[in-house]
Amino acid sequence: MGNIIEVKDLVKTFSDQPALEGVDFQVRKGEIFGFLGPSGSGKTTTIKILTGQMNPTSGSATAFGQPVSKLKLSDYRKRFGVLTDNSGLYERLSINDNLKLYCDLYDVHRSRIEEALAAVNLTKDNKKIVSTLSKGMKQRVILARALLHEPELLFLDEPTSALDPTNTLHIYEGLRALNTKGTTIFLTTHDMYEADTLCDRVAFLNKGKIQLLDTPDNLKRKYANGTITVEMSNEQKIVVPIGTEGAQQLYELMKTDRVERVHSNEPTLGDIFIQVTGRKLA
Repeated sequence: MGNIIEVKDLVKTFSDQPALEGVDFQVRKGEIFGFLGPSGSGKTTTIKILTGQMNPTSGSATAFGQPVSKLKLSDYRKRFGVLTDNSGLYERLSINDNLKLYCDLYDVHRSRIEEALAAVNLTKDNKKIVSTLSKGMKQRVILARALLHEPELLFLDEPTSALDPTNTLHIYEGLRALNTKGTTIFLTTHDMYEADTLCDRVAFLNKGKIQLLDTPDNLKRKYANGTITVEMSNEQKIVVPIGTEGAQQLYELMKTDRVERVHSNEPTLGDIFIQVTGRKLA
């Protein structure tokens, strides 16, 4: 399907301190691509470069086949959406009026407001004044605004960081629905469950460098330890190797009629990140 984003040897330094060092990756059209790493790893810097808000020190980045600097032009602004922690709202206006202004700015029919609010679980709150909202509710309003024009490409910088579990799951459903309609999503997060739940591929960013890039399933298979755990009715846990010997051992255990659960011992994305980088995702 081709690439909607292409990044090659991207470098960004601030006062001689590197934020990004030789970053290379591509985002395929129609996928949800996860850019994963702890605070300070370079995730937000990358989004600012890819959306034309910041120039790289060196290297190249393109979106829609054009240099990302062109995303500042009105013709391209309508093709993508952005959610970052500084995506401002009009505090004295209601949620609904904020979205109406955005519809008028982007030539979007106002009928889209109801659908966007439903996607972020704010339908019943549309008349509330923004200044009275919690941080989590404001974040959902900003996300609704980003969804309004159903962009070809959507940049999300830690989209659920201030949300409770119920609303987080609601956001996941909305993002999957938008992706199904054809929107490519570039997602930065330090939440490995979120990445595993949503992303087709993930890149591990650590200290400005990409250290791994693959599908979540491939990474978990690659770093699995080749065993499964059998939990018995007497609370005993038995680790069994995967293979012919393990299959026979599992068969013998099953014959005792005391097996309650069998599960794989594949690592989480968080486990893999720590193993590869030596850093936690705080």
